[in-house]
Order: sequence, then structure tokens, then C-alpha cells
Amino acid sequence: MTKIIKICCALCLFLVCYATYGQIGQYDYKRELKGVSEQWHKIVLPDEVFGKVSGNLDDIRIYGVTKNNDTVEAPYMLRLTGGKKSVRKIGFRRLNTVSDNKGYYFTFEVPGTETVNRIKLDFKQENFDWRVTLEGSQDQRQWFTVSENYRILSIQNETTDFQSTTLAFPESKYRYLRVFIDSEEKPDLLEAGMERMETTEGVFRDYLPRKTDIREDRASGQTGIDIDLPFPVPVSRLLIDVGDRFDYYRPLTIRYVADSVKTEQGWKYQYHTLASGTLNSMDNNEFTFRSTIVKKLNVLIDNHDNQPLDIDGVQVKGYLHELVVRFAEPAAYFLVYGSTPAVHPNYDIGRFADRIPVTLTPLEAGEEEVMAKERVKRPSPLFENKVWLWAVMLVIIVTLGWFSVNMMRKNGHSAEK
Repeated sequence: MTKIIKICCALCLFLVCYATYGQIGQYDYKRELKGVSEQWHKIVLPDEVFGKVSGNLDDIRIYGVTKNNDTVEAPYMLRLTGGKKSVRKIGFRRLNTVSDNKGYYFTFEVPGTETVNRIKLDFKQENFDWRVTLEGSQDQRQWFTVSENYRILSIQNETTDFQSTTLAFPESKYRYLRVFIDSEEKPDLLEAGMERMETTEGVFRDYLPRKTDIREDRASGQTGIDIDLPFPVPVSRLLIDVGDRFDYYRPLTIRYVADSVKTEQGWKYQYHTLASGTLNSMDNNEFTFRSTIVKKLNVLIDNHDNQPLDIDGVQVKGYLHELVVRFAEPAAYFLVYGSTPAVHPNYDIGRFADRIPVTLTPLEAGEEEVMAKERVKRPSPLFENKVWLWAVMLVIIVTLGWFSVNMMRKNGHSAEK
């Protein structure tokens, strides 16, 4: 009986070791991390990594090998270098609305010493194109120009739903602000709002397209832009440079190729939408969206009955992806990645982000190496299939149960005698 139990325990230990080895050996690539000298470092992921990891970056780990050949895992936290925007509403009071032969004036009082850099305006009219001048004063007698010739616009019809009625201007600290609208029609101002927006610009990496194709589909009235990047990268911003200088307002959709199938007629692509918006002559036509790993982008511009726009080019950008890493002990560390399937790591440092040092020394990931794996063909081992693993475990459990029952029966017979 004792011998059987020992054999079963040995088999269980073997299965545990086998499963552990499978988890560690499932990564396909590694890069050496040199210069680990402090407890905290940051690593900017190389562009070439993104085409070999899962879309949610679950299969990234940092392992170290100590002098005693022990394997340690360094916890990390992923950070994107995106900018931050915070908006604070400013209290104000609407004083009056007056007009003269030049246009219409709306005066507001801002109590205290609040700083304002945005005014949101909402009008009853659905279609208008007006020029605005913004002035500031401390006593309503002497006025100073804050912004002039600012254009606000609204277009509502069967094919277009576009509005741009927010004034953005340099930070101003006046007790009184006056909006002048150059219009023959009286603007019916329903509501106004004052804000202070604080923006921290993000850090972006420019991705130069390998190929950009612009095509016109006269039948559908659409302009299509196909953007092919050298390899998959995380994209979060797209800038479209339009050469035309006349006014235009064109709905557009930004998509990426999520899957592709080769048929006799050629490649068929499956698209997922990244963003929708309006290409227009009032903005810089820069569109932002959730960071997504892509290789092929597609932009559809609806021209309706208008002449197609002259597209001079596109700019593709993405946030830097940084790993903030905590190293606990000396070792030779490696960035490893590429595994299917993989589970997202759950580290403690993600819950204590406020304790991470502000200044971090960067580490550079070395050249990519393919993880060494057994290439010699040999008969498949019994335990390569998970079904066999479960079967062996079941046999072990049944065997132990059978011996236990027999022992209990023998002990019972001995007691009766």
C-alpha cells in the first residue's frame, strides 16, 4: 500500500512540473534588458513587438535568471503616454443682449478672479455661419480684444449634421466678457457655458506608411484612402491633410483591417470601425481614437454630390507604450513575449501607482531572439495531450480510493475475528 501511494505521489509531482514547464516555455521571443541598476525602471516597447503579441498585450512578461539559476518574475505596469484634459466649469452671470448697425452683443459677468479659455454657445438657429469677436473688460468702459474673426457654424440638413459653436481662446482673466456676432439676423442664444480647459500634451510616435492609395468611387460618391503600415503598431491618432482651401464638410469613417481571407477574386478584408467624424475646413482634421494595434487602415469620405477633395497626405501616430518595472533582486533580466493563450498578469504594483517614483531610468530592450525550442521530430509523449493528463489523474484517484476501501474492509474483518 505504501509503495502504491509513493508511486501516485511521484506521478502527481511530475504532472505539476510538466504543467509549470509548459507555462514558462510558451513564449516565443525574448530581448535582453541591460543596465538594471535600480529598483524601478521604465522600458519603451519597441515597435516590432506589437505584431507578435496579443491585441491586449496579455502575453508580455519580464523574467530574470539569478546566479543560482533560479527564475524570478519582475512585476510591471503598462502606461500609455497619452495627454490629459481636465475641464472645470466657471460660474458666470448673463447681463444683457444689445445690438447696433454692426451686429449683436452678449455680455457676461465672471465673478471673482476666474480664468477662462472656452465659451460654449448654443443657438436656436440650426443653420448659420457667423464671425465672432470676443472682448474683455474690468469696468465695462474700456474693452480689450481677446479673439477676433472667430468663425462659428451650424449645418443641419438631410445629409449633414455639423456644429462648431465653442470659442477657444488664450487664458483670460476679466470680470466682464463680451461676445460680438457680426450678423444681420438676430442670433437666438439659448444657453452659454464658460470653462477652463487644462491640457497636457501626450508623447506620440510617428508611423510612416509604407504605402498610401487614394481612390475615387463615383458610383457611391466616396473617396477611399488605404494606408498600409510596415508592420502592426499601436495607432491612436490620424491626421488628414486636405489641399483645398474652400469650405467643405464631409462625413468620414476610419476603419482597420481586423481579418483577411484570400479568395480566387483576391483578398477579402473584414473591417472594424475606429472612429467616425466630419472632415471640415474649420478644424485641423486630426482624429483621435482608442489605441489599437493595426497594420492596414481604411478611411471612407462621403462626398455626396460634391467634387472629391484633394488629399495631400496622411499622418499616422500612436502613443508610446511604457512598462514601469520593479526589480527585486539581481539577475539577468529578459523581456519575453508571444504566447497563445496567455492570461493577463495580476501584480500588486497596479494598486499602488501613486508610490511609483516620478523619475524613472529608462532601459533599452536588446535585439530580438527566438526562444530555443525542441525541433527534433520524435514520437509524441503520452502527456502531450491534456486528455491523457486528466485520464491519468482519474486513474490515480480511483486507484487510491480502491486501496482505501480494501484496507477498510480488511480492518473490519480483523476486528470481527
